[in-house]
Amino acid sequence: MAMQLNGAGRRQRPNAPHSGAETRHPAVALAIAVPCAVLLLVLFGGWEQLATQTQAVADLIGR
Repeated sequence: MAMQLNGAGRRQRPNAPHSGAETRHPAVALAIAVPCAVLLLVLFGGWEQLATQTQAVADLIGR
C-alpha cells in the first residue's frame, strides 16, 4: 500500500484498521515462528545438520 503524508508530516497508511497502539505479545510470535521453523527443518533435511552442529558445539565446550 502506498504511504501518504498527513497534516502533521507523519507517514501513515490510508485506511489503516489499527492505530498502531496494539502490539503482538512475544509468546504469540514465538508460537507462530517455532512450528514454521521446525517444518522447514524437516522438509529441507536440516534436522541432521542441526544435530551435527549441536554435537560440535557440545564437544567444544567439553560436554
